Amino acid sequence: MPYAEFQRELDERAALGLLRQRKVLKSPQAPHIVIGKTPYLAFCSNDYLGLANHPQLIAALQQGAAQYGVGAGAAHLVSGHGIAHHQLENALATFAKKPAALLFSTGYMANLGAVQALVGKGDTVFADKLNHASLNDAMLLSRATVKRYRHGDMTQLAQLLEQAGSGRKLIVTDAVFSMDGDLAPLPELLALCEQHDAWLLVDDAHGFGVLGEQGRGSLAHFGITAQRIIYMATLGKAAGVFGAFVAAERVVIGTLINHARSYVYTTATPPALSSVVLESLKLIVQGDALREHLRKLIGQLRDGLAGLPWKLMPSDTAIQPLLIGDNHAALALSEALRERGIWVAAIRPPTVPQGTARLRITLSAAHSTDDVARLIEALHELAQ
Repeated sequence: MPYAEFQRELDERAALGLLRQRKVLKSPQAPHIVIGKTPYLAFCSNDYLGLANHPQLIAALQQGAAQYGVGAGAAHLVSGHGIAHHQLENALATFAKKPAALLFSTGYMANLGAVQALVGKGDTVFADKLNHASLNDAMLLSRATVKRYRHGDMTQLAQLLEQAGSGRKLIVTDAVFSMDGDLAPLPELLALCEQHDAWLLVDDAHGFGVLGEQGRGSLAHFGITAQRIIYMATLGKAAGVFGAFVAAERVVIGTLINHARSYVYTTATPPALSSVVLESLKLIVQGDALREHLRKLIGQLRDGLAGLPWKLMPSDTAIQPLLIGDNHAALALSEALRERGIWVAAIRPPTVPQGTARLRITLSAAHSTDDVARLIEALHELAQ
């Protein structure tokens, strides 16, 4: 067999409780989903505001497809940059309170493109050890020197900045850490950037639409702004659609247009999707009631799971990780919930550090208090 080595590696992953497999949904993204013929109450989507199946967005997509068709046909720099893309970039810049913005197909591609365009050989990237894989891959591909600091450790980061040589300095960080749910100390990071003449790239995939005034994200949450901040956020989580963008000074966006390979050398996203995100931004701005309901659900869950043998990790966001530790134990608990009609994903290494396998509970404004109560009751039953 020409692929026997691959099969052995997959078998080894299965024995360690690390094999990844997909499940096929037959329903729209929502708290109540159908997999196969079985209905489940799901707590594993990043659809934080419950917009992925919103009727206004569905109507906007239908109208956008009728107006612009279903494909962009070319890269943005050839003939694929439509009026809907252009209008959305302007709206996202205004929303993020930055001079300009640039659309990317995914957050992964946005991070790859931005980091590689801004730094290279002779420069240094400083990264939190719990950053998303896209930031990790981006800094390695950039060929810059990489310095990683312990999660949230500003003292160690300051020491690394002091020791850095000449060249550009770029700090990259998640704003809300995707597997832990905690927030990066963005004001402290910005202060270090000011002190050491560094740039700060903030990946706000899980804060955009949820945190800050009118859901404007983690920068608004902390009340900070600066020219040296480069802001990235995704449009497939709280916004409920697809894509990502970088917002920054015009010279930064101009640099990305010319040098970000994941922007230059790929087909533009369907313009109809941009018209949907424009509608989604309106819902986000008007979504204070959704965000308040989500905050109440977070409090309900944290209060309800107190006293369990598994501990919720410190998080005030919609990401509520329940630390299990052992890979097989995390899988077994996930399966036991599934047998009760509740879907919560088990997250294992290498996505998280060894020995920290967990259930990644994610809440949405589309959940009800009864939904959360059902999860709390099931976990208490399983704890016994």
